[in-house]
Amino acid sequence: MSYATSVSVVSSAVELTPPGPRGIPPLFARLVDDSALFPPGDATMPEALRAHFETRGGDHSGVLGVFLCQASRLPELITELIKMKPKEPLPLSLIIDTGLGGVPKAISIVESRDELLALRMVEMPAPSDVDEVWLERVSEFVPEDVVRVVEPRRGVGWLDGVRKVIEHGSWPKIRCGGLSSENFPSVDEVADFLAVVSGFSGASFKATNSLHRAVRHTDPESGFTHHGFLNLLVAVARCLSGRDVREALESTDGEALAQEARELGEPAAKAVRSLFASYAVATFSEPVKDLEELRLL
Repeated sequence: MSYATSVSVVSSAVELTPPGPRGIPPLFARLVDDSALFPPGDATMPEALRAHFETRGGDHSGVLGVFLCQASRLPELITELIKMKPKEPLPLSLIIDTGLGGVPKAISIVESRDELLALRMVEMPAPSDVDEVWLERVSEFVPEDVVRVVEPRRGVGWLDGVRKVIEHGSWPKIRCGGLSSENFPSVDEVADFLAVVSGFSGASFKATNSLHRAVRHTDPESGFTHHGFLNLLVAVARCLSGRDVREALESTDGEALAQEARELGEPAAKAVRSLFASYAVATFSEPVKDLEELRLL
C-alpha cells in the first residue's frame, strides 16, 4: 500500500547527524542520544552533565547526539549549567512530562537561556487515540526549527497513529523495551513500524529504551529478549532495499550484522540514518564498547 509520497518535516535527520569528528562512520554519527536522567539510568543532574561533556570532548564524540531532560527538571538543569559554564550551549531534547499544556512555558524557559541550551527536539507521548486536534496543537506549540517527536502507544490502531504523526510533520518514536515484558515490541511489530515509516518520503523516526547493546540478546537477570541497535540499523537498510527485515531483527550473529553494516556504501548509510535518526540510551559506554568489539569504530 502506498502512503503519502512526501512529508513536510520541520528538520531533517541529516542535519542532526552530520559526519562525526575523528572518522566516525556516517552510519553511527550522532546516533546515540543521552538519557542518563531516565530509567534504567540513575545519574544525578551534576553526574549526567559531567559525563555528557566529557563524552562530547572525547574520541567518540561524533557518536553522541542530544542530551535528554524532562521539562519538570529544567530549573535544575539550568542551575547546574550556570555552575558549569559550558563553552557552547548544550544540544537539548526536551521530554514533556508536564502535559501538552506545559509545552509553551517549557520552551520559553529554554529559549530564554540560549547561552546555555540549544533546543533541538521536543518529545512527548501521544494520547491513546492520537487525535488530529492534539497533533495540531503540538505543531502550534513547537517552533518550526525544532524537531517534534511523538510516541504513539502500541496497541489497537497503533500504526494508524504512527501514520497520523508523520502526516503532521512529526517524527514517530518506537519504544523497544522497558521494565516489563509488555514494553518490548515483537519482531513483527518493529517490522510493521518500519514498513509504515519507510512508506513516507522524507520521514524519520526515533527509538528508545533497552537498545544499549548492539546485538539482539536475552538479559540473564530479567529474562527479557532485547532488540539490538545494530539489528535495527541493518533492518532499516533491508527495508529500504526490499530485503528480509524480520531476519535482520531476529539475528543474534553480531559478526554477520557488522559485516552487512560495513558493506553499506556512504549513500546507503546516509539513507538509513535519514530514516532511523537516533535512539536514546542511559549509558553511552555500552554501545561504543559493542561497536569497537565488532570493529565498526
